[in-house]
Amino acid sequence: MDQKQATSLAYTLNEREPEILSDWIALQRNAVTRRADLINDAELQRQCKEFLSAFRQGVGSGKLDDITSAAWEPARDIVAELTRSRARSGFTPSETATFVFSLKQPLFRTFSSDGLSVEDAWNISILLDKLGLYSSEIYQKSREEVIRQQQQELLELSTPVVKLWEGILALPLIGTLDSERTQVVMENLLQSIVGTGASIAIIDITGVPTVDTLVAQHLLKTVSAARLMGAECIISGIRPQIAATIVHLGVDLNSVATKATLADAFALALKRTGQTIQRLRQASV
Repeated sequence: MDQKQATSLAYTLNEREPEILSDWIALQRNAVTRRADLINDAELQRQCKEFLSAFRQGVGSGKLDDITSAAWEPARDIVAELTRSRARSGFTPSETATFVFSLKQPLFRTFSSDGLSVEDAWNISILLDKLGLYSSEIYQKSREEVIRQQQQELLELSTPVVKLWEGILALPLIGTLDSERTQVVMENLLQSIVGTGASIAIIDITGVPTVDTLVAQHLLKTVSAARLMGAECIISGIRPQIAATIVHLGVDLNSVATKATLADAFALALKRTGQTIQRLRQASV
């Protein structure tokens, strides 16, 4: 599209903006994808007005074939911000992209009455398709970011470090221990060692369903990191099948104290720290 055509389209957008805006908002309000529970009319009107203004600026540049150009940056920013907001609010990808696609009908109605050529209509259609697809890409990235954040929060919640006694920490593990989770486990444990000055850390794997070579290596890395911080580790929850698996795999855990239960590991930790627990005699009546 040459600059003269672009200027003409931009002029029409500017002159007929109130009509286009009213038609576009009404169309979205009556659409089956309308989510009145997630966005009110005032916010919808603001978003439409801002996007239409940025859209007019992009059209006026004449670069209808390249939405990555600087002229389309305001429009891209608005679409990206709107998409991220709607993704967090609970809109579906289709409901989000419809915001851009629904502008086609009001524009065609307006431009047709002003003698819009087939070529111009085609260019406008392709342009809105590109912006709609851009919205879908941003939506996917936003959801992936949300999922990663939720996974990180779940990892942190699933690896609590508990202070059992003075100088003794416990780290109960539940579920699969992979590389990413090992990193979180290690960081949480080391931070707790520094914060409490603990000299013993009990890593309880009672809730770990299986122990293979990779899991054992992750455990050894955590033990080594704790030692560098001046704390010794005891691994508890070594069930018979896990013990047999470790022996079968040839994993060397001889340098690490292991116990069958958390209670046994706690007793050993008390002994190593020179502490004891005594049962009080029941007072006679």
